[in-house]
Amino acid sequence: MTMRLSILDQSPIISGHTAAQAVHETIRLAQAAETLGYHRYWLAEHHSVAALADPCPEILVTRVAAATSVMRVGTGGVLLPYYSPFKVAEQFRMLEALYPGRIDLGIGRAPGGDQTTALAMGEGRYSGAEHFPEQVQYLVAYLDYALPADHPFAGVKAMPAGTTSPPVWLLGSSDYSGALAAQLGLRFAFAHFINPQGGDAVMREYRRRYRPSAREPEPHALLTVFVICAETDAEAGRLAASIDLRRLNMEYGVDAPVPTCEEAARYPYTEADRQRIARQRRRLVLGAPGTVRARLTELQVAYEADELMVITITGDYASRLKSYELIAEALGSCQRA
Repeated sequence: MTMRLSILDQSPIISGHTAAQAVHETIRLAQAAETLGYHRYWLAEHHSVAALADPCPEILVTRVAAATSVMRVGTGGVLLPYYSPFKVAEQFRMLEALYPGRIDLGIGRAPGGDQTTALAMGEGRYSGAEHFPEQVQYLVAYLDYALPADHPFAGVKAMPAGTTSPPVWLLGSSDYSGALAAQLGLRFAFAHFINPQGGDAVMREYRRRYRPSAREPEPHALLTVFVICAETDAEAGRLAASIDLRRLNMEYGVDAPVPTCEEAARYPYTEADRQRIARQRRRLVLGAPGTVRARLTELQVAYEADELMVITITGDYASRLKSYELIAEALGSCQRA
């Protein structure tokens, strides 16, 4: 089979490495991804998280796009409740001017960190996402110069001006963003790697309720899946121990870098820990290339996804890169067109 395949990179900081090294590995991985034929390369936003190095994907997008030449580069995503829609429109109009036809604007409504960090981002206030639908509409209107003529801000133009602007994707792990994307006529990306339950129904409902827009006459749905691929199922299982412990740390409120496989092997797991890990494994696809191929094919069909986006985090950067190489091979050949 052949399908359009993309990457979501959270710029993981692996134990024993610095945040600067993690960012450097993002650049290296993006260059490799382009050679492998991946279609999009998205960067995630997180704040004050010891395991993730990127709090400002709109900046890192510029560096990744400069280090590549044809692959689309974007955000997965900008956490819009923190920001002015007008300023985000300006940032992405600038990116579009620098790299025309290559930029994606994915936006989310999660805090991207703990509640204290969210309050710090808002100087003691965090409004949550109650104004998110309005923010999204303003953002699109600023990108497209589409505010009504009688609007107080109608004369305000997001610069630099141009005839094109980036596609806008709403990101989500529940039915909220899917319903909003359908209502506003925007693209939708579902995070299976966060929530493996019920997303197929969310994606089908997105298509059923979709209202065509000037931007997007047809719905476009992308599915993001956490994948660890290795030469054998056993080796993939060994590599998964790092993300198992990382997720266990998250459940216990332990803020630490991504563990190495050696650290994961030494951890004194309790039976309760192992039960938690087993539950978390439901949002992970792992195995040899054939195993991964079969499962990703099942998910694409079940979710009616136009595209698949994969995220891989392991306990070392070499096995992460190898996983992406094997995934690309397993799925036949990636398509950019």
